[in-house]
Amino acid sequence: MISRDEMTALDSADPLAASHAQFDLPDGIIYLDGNSLGPVPKGVPERLAQVVNEQWRGDLIKSWNVHGWMDMPLRVGDRIAPLIGAGPDEVLASDTTSVNLFKLMAAALEQRPDRKVIVGQTGNFPTDNYLAEGLIRFTDNDHELRLVDGDDVLDAIDDTVALVSLTQVDYRSGYVQDMAAVTAAAHDAGALMLWDLSHSAGAMAVDLNGAQVDFAVGCSYKYLNGGPGAPAYLFVPRRLQDLVRQPLSGWLGHAAPFEFEQSYRPAPGILRQQCGTPSILAMSALDAALDVFDGLDMALVRQKSLSLTEHFIALMEQRCAGHGFTLATPREQVRRGSQVSWHHEMGYPIMQALIAEGVIGDFRSPDILRFGFAPLYLRYVDVWDAVMVIDKVMSEGRWDRPEFHQRSAVT
Repeated sequence: MISRDEMTALDSADPLAASHAQFDLPDGIIYLDGNSLGPVPKGVPERLAQVVNEQWRGDLIKSWNVHGWMDMPLRVGDRIAPLIGAGPDEVLASDTTSVNLFKLMAAALEQRPDRKVIVGQTGNFPTDNYLAEGLIRFTDNDHELRLVDGDDVLDAIDDTVALVSLTQVDYRSGYVQDMAAVTAAAHDAGALMLWDLSHSAGAMAVDLNGAQVDFAVGCSYKYLNGGPGAPAYLFVPRRLQDLVRQPLSGWLGHAAPFEFEQSYRPAPGILRQQCGTPSILAMSALDAALDVFDGLDMALVRQKSLSLTEHFIALMEQRCAGHGFTLATPREQVRRGSQVSWHHEMGYPIMQALIAEGVIGDFRSPDILRFGFAPLYLRYVDVWDAVMVIDKVMSEGRWDRPEFHQRSAVT
């Protein structure tokens, strides 16, 4: 039986232990939902105050030049790049994940005009498939979305496929796709590859260039802690940047936006992926949030992530074996992201009861309780304490109060 003293000893030996102090976490809360919304890094409020009071208030419109506001999408993208295995000028912080998906999916289809299939997966985050459906409508239903059930998409990739579009980590189960193998299979068939990194970047090592990935997108408000609605990002490698065109040819993606020319000319490199004016307040919050990753080895982050999830699974099976939970997350470490999910027929009220007790996770329909393990601020004792609360909520039937059965808009 794992003891709390053992977990305390792991915290004492944790090379990432100092990162915990960089986050402003509420007292009395065990936060296991950073895979949905990261908490506030302590440097963010000060940065926002500086941007509002000194830059916006003090320098007004001059700030676009004086404080480099116009350069922020590329500058922030360059800070994200090392976390996902990209090089300088290959990542742009911009727009939302959904908008970036549309841009890159359309760019990919234009590169393969004789192919009419997009391969996706039923386990993709829904917006990935919804955007593919929407893009197909804009092509007069000239393309097909081929969705694969289960985790093995390799058999669905053939010489009719223009694009393979996958979520690297399944948002419900935490299953991790083999990025290198799937990308190689897509290329062998002559297709392009697009990865959604929203549930992986910041919690595990990602190597886009090592896998020769063509396109990638991701949000920054989960493990990157950029704040609610923070700017998303996209990746296009240097080898493709001047070959692809995106459909949202807004003024900021123009080669000379302040020449105000009559017709569109795409900017060189990654800058052609821009569309409209960046949100400077949101971009500044993300920029400050990324400070917590300075100098970190993502291999260590991944190592702690796997250790936290391994201990959580073991403790749940030791202490909560009789409470009806069934593991939904792969046991094999190479296939497990930085979350652990459990099936339970009463998953929704159980999660509401846990939140009321100070253990915050979330629920995903139809029956999944989802717990995220962000290595930078979670401690091993948090894992132990969380399982003790889960055991208490189940043993005492606290989950079965009427108010916990009432569904909220956000689950």
